[in-house]
Amino acid sequence: MSVLVVIPARYASSRYPGKPLAELRGATGESKSLIRRSWEAAQGVADVERVVVATDDARIKTACAAFGAEVVMTSEACANGTERCAEAHEALGGGYEIVVNLQGDAPLTPHWFIEDLVRGLREDDQADLATPVLRCDGRALNGFLEDRANGRVGGTTAVFGTGGHALYFSKEVIPYTGSYYADTDETPVFHHVGVYAYRPDALSHYPTWQAGPLEGLEGLEQLRFLERGRRILCVEVQSRGRQFWELNNPEDVPRLEAMMSEMGMP
Repeated sequence: MSVLVVIPARYASSRYPGKPLAELRGATGESKSLIRRSWEAAQGVADVERVVVATDDARIKTACAAFGAEVVMTSEACANGTERCAEAHEALGGGYEIVVNLQGDAPLTPHWFIEDLVRGLREDDQADLATPVLRCDGRALNGFLEDRANGRVGGTTAVFGTGGHALYFSKEVIPYTGSYYADTDETPVFHHVGVYAYRPDALSHYPTWQAGPLEGLEGLEQLRFLERGRRILCVEVQSRGRQFWELNNPEDVPRLEAMMSEMGMP
């Protein structure tokens, strides 16, 4: 199946304006923008036919052109990354069998997360889209709980049933567990990794649906699929010793830079 990777990027983030152009220093001290690091992560994914950045902002387009990325200009009316991916796929003429949404604030996404995701969608013909989930160790879970206690969104968690089909996603930490976990302990909480692989039919319908109440409350775009009865496959992925974090707030920059240094990312 032909695979298109779209990296949606917008400048006008309410929590972090200009986030795609935020500079991050790696292990060598070299500074690169968030969008460049996300694009470089996509280059390492196997069996991808094309990688594009989808944006509505000329500043992001100019920055991407400088490091050689292909850019698709999309409408300012796109409410989220999924709508932007749908518009980009249509602008490119369609024809791809799987469209991957690699969110531009997750440059630490390992290539095998996306490869496992595409494989999972190919194997489950009942699923309309697929997304990775990562079982939290105690260190990750305690970080999420600390963020929520301080009024920050540290990540999204997922619960799913038999066959891996999603039941719900939330910015709260679900399911509830009152237990204490040491840093290396396995926990029953799964971190939802903000990557999606869509079948074109589901993706093309998405912008035509009104956002439902759950999407409005949580601010999570994938809930629109669940509210419309579409099946989301949660694919459990393995960290292989790597830390994963998204850039949600300016305070996350030092955390990501420290993780990149630990992993030796330039």
